[in-house]
Amino acid sequence: MKPDTHSGNRGLDLEEPLLFELGRDGRTGVDLPEPPKVASRLGGLERADTIGLPGVSEPEVVRHFVRISRNNYSIDANLYPLGSCTMKHNPRLNEKMARLPGFGDVHPLQPESTVQGALELIHTLGTWLKKITGLPAIAMPPAAGAHGELCGMMAIRAAHDAKGDKNRHRVLIPESAHGTNPATAAQCGFEVDPVPGNERGRIDIAAVKAKLGPDVAGIMLTNPNTLGLFENDVIEVANAIHSVGGYFYADGANFNAIVGKARPGDMGVDAIHINLHKTFSTPHGGGGPGSGPVAFSAALAPYAPLPMVVEQAGGRFHLVEHRGNKGEPGEHSFGRLRTFNGQMGMFVRALSYMMSHGSDGLRQVAEDAVLSANYIMASLAGDMTSPFEGPCMHEALFDDRFLEGTGVTTLDFAKAMIDEGYHPMTVYFPLVVHGAMLTEPTETESKQSIDRFIGVLRHLARKAKAGDAEFFKNSPKYSPRRRVDETGAARNPVLRWQPTAPRAQAAE
Repeated sequence: MKPDTHSGNRGLDLEEPLLFELGRDGRTGVDLPEPPKVASRLGGLERADTIGLPGVSEPEVVRHFVRISRNNYSIDANLYPLGSCTMKHNPRLNEKMARLPGFGDVHPLQPESTVQGALELIHTLGTWLKKITGLPAIAMPPAAGAHGELCGMMAIRAAHDAKGDKNRHRVLIPESAHGTNPATAAQCGFEVDPVPGNERGRIDIAAVKAKLGPDVAGIMLTNPNTLGLFENDVIEVANAIHSVGGYFYADGANFNAIVGKARPGDMGVDAIHINLHKTFSTPHGGGGPGSGPVAFSAALAPYAPLPMVVEQAGGRFHLVEHRGNKGEPGEHSFGRLRTFNGQMGMFVRALSYMMSHGSDGLRQVAEDAVLSANYIMASLAGDMTSPFEGPCMHEALFDDRFLEGTGVTTLDFAKAMIDEGYHPMTVYFPLVVHGAMLTEPTETESKQSIDRFIGVLRHLARKAKAGDAEFFKNSPKYSPRRRVDETGAARNPVLRWQPTAPRAQAAE
């Protein structure tokens, strides 16, 4: 439903049609000569009709994208409360460093002698990642968290294969895990064996031990877990998996909660990916590139992927791109994981973040992130309900019990947040919590910012309990479009704009 003004505009929020709807035949922002006629080499596959691009002038193009950019929600505009995805402020210093000559314009096919500074930066960042994880080896190429999971599980597969242990086909994964965990295990040829949680929201250690056997390849465990809770039995889990010859893969998506405070290597972890684009503040979401280096224990280090940076005599750095001979780097590597060595811009930003914070600053990151989440949980204890007792880590998790009998659902609650100027928190995840609302404020929000957010949630919770269900069903009112008919959109998706064909409306 559009605003009730004649223009469709609402103050400075301008109504914006699709670029194709703006287009007119014969209108263009450039003036190009007619191309010369040449003999076709397409073998009868020439285009029969016009390409169908919209005809728009240069001012129309600029205005169009400026107007729709105003509808973007970003961390630069307001608190971004998505749980399970650390969305925190990206220091502008990091951006400046990533654009320095020699980093911003480096090319992966340059001769090794001309990129010694870049290789040294990658090596230095890897060294610090090894120190904060407490693990002896690092693989820098993975492009993001899921790619890091693939890297770790491929190393586990390679380690078992190297020992001739072909019967390891089961991987234990908590029921509350990120969806990428079981997908990655399955992609690597493993059978996913889910492990339930206990009444405290942690993995059931008795269930883990009951599932152990000679066919277990390992376990994939997130710590802190996706419920925002620390896995107190993590060392016992590691010992149990190791006792049957399996390996411990840790999902590092929530590393922001323990960076500088606890080392995965001390917990018995054999492999863990670190989301540089979360923990170390580089751009997350919005199309920005990710980076998910994987740290390995001594048991898995020989199987780390290529390419890898090694330091040579005289302070020179070498990029190992092929499996080495006996005794050389990369001898037992499971192979090349990607074309080049990783995302250079992410490496520069992450190292800048680490060096500007220092060891004490990184500890404070974790401390403040955990404090912020617990402040939200404690402040809303009288208005919203949490599925588990006690303090949380970096995420405050609520369920929908406080909405029982109100006629308001978690989705309704989330839609009402849009009118208040907030992107909704993560809803209906983790799946093991009914009507879940998962919030991660991070350490970069001020108390005043968090207080405003708490005030909105408290107001909406009380409004729902007061019986104003109609208000929630009609939300959002102030967004460019009203609530989408998600069922209709899923059953009758409109995937391509057509100028004349009638189509079902998926929104009011």
